[in-house]
Order: sequence, then C-alpha cells, then structure tokens
Amino acid sequence: MPFQLFVPLGLLCALLPLHHGAPGPDGTAPDPAHYRERVKAMFYHAYDSYLENAFPFDELRPLTCDGHDTWGSFSLTLIDALDTLLILGNVSEFQRVVDVLQNNVDFDIDVNASVFETNIRVVGGLLSAHLLSKKAGVEVEAGWPCSGPLLRMAEEAARKLLPAFQTPTGMPYGTVNLLHGVNPGETPVTCTAGIGTFIVEFATLSSLTGDPVFEDVARVALMRLWESRSDIGLVGNHIDVLTGKWVAQDAGIGAGVDSYFEYLVKGAILLQDKKLMAMFLEYNKAIRNYTRFDDWYLWVQMYKGTVSMPVFQSLEAYWPGLQSLIGDIDNAMRTFLNYYTVWKQFGGLPEFYNIPQGYTVEKREGYPLRPELIESAMYLYRATGDPTLLELGRDAVESIEKISKVECGFATIKDLRDHKLDNRMESFFLAETVKYLYLLFDPSNFIHNNGSTFDTVITPYGECILGAGGYIFNTEAHPIDPAALHCCRRLKEEQWEVEDLMREFYSLKRLRFQKKTVSSGQWKPPVGPGTFLSPENYEQMKEKKPAKQKTPLLSCPSQPFTSKLALLGQVFLDSS
Repeated sequence: MPFQLFVPLGLLCALLPLHHGAPGPDGTAPDPAHYRERVKAMFYHAYDSYLENAFPFDELRPLTCDGHDTWGSFSLTLIDALDTLLILGNVSEFQRVVDVLQNNVDFDIDVNASVFETNIRVVGGLLSAHLLSKKAGVEVEAGWPCSGPLLRMAEEAARKLLPAFQTPTGMPYGTVNLLHGVNPGETPVTCTAGIGTFIVEFATLSSLTGDPVFEDVARVALMRLWESRSDIGLVGNHIDVLTGKWVAQDAGIGAGVDSYFEYLVKGAILLQDKKLMAMFLEYNKAIRNYTRFDDWYLWVQMYKGTVSMPVFQSLEAYWPGLQSLIGDIDNAMRTFLNYYTVWKQFGGLPEFYNIPQGYTVEKREGYPLRPELIESAMYLYRATGDPTLLELGRDAVESIEKISKVECGFATIKDLRDHKLDNRMESFFLAETVKYLYLLFDPSNFIHNNGSTFDTVITPYGECILGAGGYIFNTEAHPIDPAALHCCRRLKEEQWEVEDLMREFYSLKRLRFQKKTVSSGQWKPPVGPGTFLSPENYEQMKEKKPAKQKTPLLSCPSQPFTSKLALLGQVFLDSS
C-alpha cells in the first residue's frame, strides 16, 4: 500500500501556502533596518558574554555564566564568530581576534576531535578569515592570499585530520586524535555527511597552498560515497569506512546526510566542476522519486524506497536554500513554507517533527538555535524578494529573544513545548544563525556584492581579482571567495610547464634513440596502437597535464571514539 500523508485538520490551515507579499501582523512588512539593529544587538549580547565568561573555552554555558570545551579546546566560538564580526562591520575587533588566535590556539594537543566538526568550524573559519583579512584592514604579509598566518593555521589543523582518510575505501574515520592520529581500535562507522563534507575547505586549501593532498582525499571520499549508492540512487545514513558496507540504511536529506548533498552543489559552483553537479542532480531525482511527499521529505529505506520514518528534522531546513542554488525556486518556496508553519507552531524548529501527527517526537523537542531555516530564507529572499521571507526573519528574532535570551547570552531551548532551557550556546549561533539573520536584513552587505566593485591584488603569481561577490558559504556559514582559488594556481601551471619541457626532452631523446636503432636494424616497433611516438601523439602528450601526485598519509594511534548509534543512525556522544 502506498504511503499516504495524513495531516490533522488543525494543521491543515497552517499548511496552506502563504501569499507572496503577505504583510506582518500589524499590516506592514518587517522593517529591515530595525531588525538589522536588533540582530546586531543579539550578536554582541552573545559575543560579549562569551568573552567575559567563557573565553578561552570553546563555548559559553549561558545559564551558569561559564565556559566549557566541546569540540577540541580551540576557543571555538572565537574562530566561528570571526567572519561574522566583519560582516557586521567591526574591523577593529576582527583585527584584535586575529592576533588573539595566533597567540593562543594550538593544534598540537592530545585531544580527540571530530574530523567533520574540526573541518567545517576550524579549518573553514580560519580560511574564511584569512581571505577576508585584507578587507578587514589587517596588514597582510607579502604573498597574500597565497600565504599568511591564518592560512598556515588552517593548513596545520587540516593536516591533523589527514590520518583519518587512510582507510581501504578512502572514506575517513569520524574521529582523530590531534596529537596521535587514529587509534587502530577506532570505530569504523562514520555518517555520510562526515565523509562527504570536505571538498569546499580542502579544495580551497589545496588551491592556496599548492599542495594537492587535501583536494585529493576529499574527492576520493566523495567518489566512494557515489559508488556506494543503492540501485535506486540513494545513500544511507552511516557506513563502515573499512568495508564500505552500509550500517544505517535510512535515506533522507537530514541529519547524518545533509551536508554531503550541500557540498556536491557548492563544490560544483566553487570549482566549476560539472561532474559534482551531475552527481547531485542524479541524487535529486532519486530524492524526489522516493522521499518527497506533498513537498515534505521523509526518511526511506535506501534499497527499497519504503518509508521508514515520516519525520521532518530541523537540519533538513537547509534544503530550500540548496534548491535555490540550482534554480528550483518554486519547489524551494513550497517546501520552505511547510517548514515555516512548524516554526510558527512552536516558535522554533524542534529537532524532530512527526509530519502525520503534526507534533514533536519524544526526546527530540529541543531547538538549539539552529540556523538552517533562516539560511534558506536568506537565499530565497536574494532570489525572489518575497517579503514572506522577511517575516520568518522577524519571527526568528522575536522568538529567540523572548524564549532563549538570558543574562549571559542565549541558551539552547531544551523543549519547545514549555520553553525550558539548556545550559549551552553552540558556536554556530554566532557563526550561522546571527549571520544569516543579519544578511537577510542587510541587502547592501559586501557579501551580496554583484560584481560592481572588486579589489585587485598583486600576488607572486600575477594579478588577482578578489571581493567581486559570489561567496560560497561552507556548511558553518564561513564565506569563501571563489576568485581566491585562482590567485595561487600559477605555481601549478609553472610546474606543468617544467614537466612538459622534461617530457619533451625525454621524448626527443627517445625518438633519436629509436631512429638510431632502426637505422642499425637493432630495433623493432612494439605491437599495439599508440606505442610509436607519432607527431600527433607527441602534440597530444605535450598538451596533457600530469595527474596530481598523492602525498602518502601517516596513521597514528588514538583513543577510541565514544559514541553509539541511535534513532535514524545519528551519532550521540556520551556525556562523559
């Protein structure tokens, strides 16, 4: 029997599409200038509370006004908030924090770190801040953006992650010890997103440093996931990186999978890579065929396509924004409006929402101030100008301030039903939630540049154009300037030219040897096409660039990853 979506009558009215241009409750659309200032005040209330009560720990605990380390003891909130400071126009604090990070952050520490989280938050945050340094008035060193202290920090952090990729499949472990590497007893089970969310940061790093190893390992991991998809074109939630066998076979667009799809699209745009986009479009067909019901996206069994759980997860709210990047605006708006009705029902998005019942899922009633729905609103507003999207921004500001604001920052909402709070303010609140809200209400921000202004930079490899717009946000909302990837590539081109000359030298030497041995009767051409160096083959060989040389990776021991698989294959860390 085919799956049928039953919606309670009380929710049915809320599910009806909102009219384009719908006014706010007082009859007018939200005033962007007013809410822009409100968002800025939100940022500084949270940011100042972190500095006063939690630094140098990773995150603020807003209910007890202290700090704790969560993802590796990196002063993570400071790294995550750095580019937001510039987007809000605070260049002096940006400059101060750059100095603080250089003097205080050390990656050579005995800490078990999430490979995924360290990449998107630390490597992504440092790369973005590095590329924005000149705009922020930082005195950059000669050779920037192909060199610089923040770039070196990003490279150091990324190198700490490389041992995780040394597996038989090329898919990385989920955890690595920053000092010792991967423990031989480490669990080989990694979520799909934890494998496929590296190409944006690692390709940027390879382009800026000239070391191809980062982009190489990211591409291999992407390809192994692509090759592991089911016959109906879906991927599961968790996979064994040693055997390539799927451990959790629930397929969807949410937790454990989400940023894999996101990085296929953003990697394709960043690198102008048609293959990555073709991969996503194939996935998109399967997702529409098997997981979409009435503009909701459910979880299905990856091999059969049968519904395994009719649940909407708050992490799925990035999807309309991703759809907008491929031009699928109508479907994006319909799905966004479905998600918006859930926000209006609770004043936030619960982690899990049972679609047929129209209510939260037990033990998943919380809202940790996630950014995904606001992110989609920002993208769609840039694409459509629909004031309904500003209304979501207004609702987000009002509800977050009313429900979660405390004396020391903003607290995670433990339960949206009774608005109980939890003692945590995740770093993504400043990196993503506040940033996307501000950009939603600030149409003239430099991030939205349409190319009418730009900066010209002279690098050791020639003239480079930066800041012309079209920034690609990584999944932690750290903007990457795609133009920067071309600033440091002359080194590779020169390397190719040298190798071409070397091949030409050896080819001519071989040709002379062949002529000599033929004339003496001592040489016979080998059997098979293409083995004799004809003029046509010689010209083709000159034009062909060599394959990138892969740097061997080291593997080192580390402590085991304390985790367990739970609902939908999500990973939950033990509190200890």
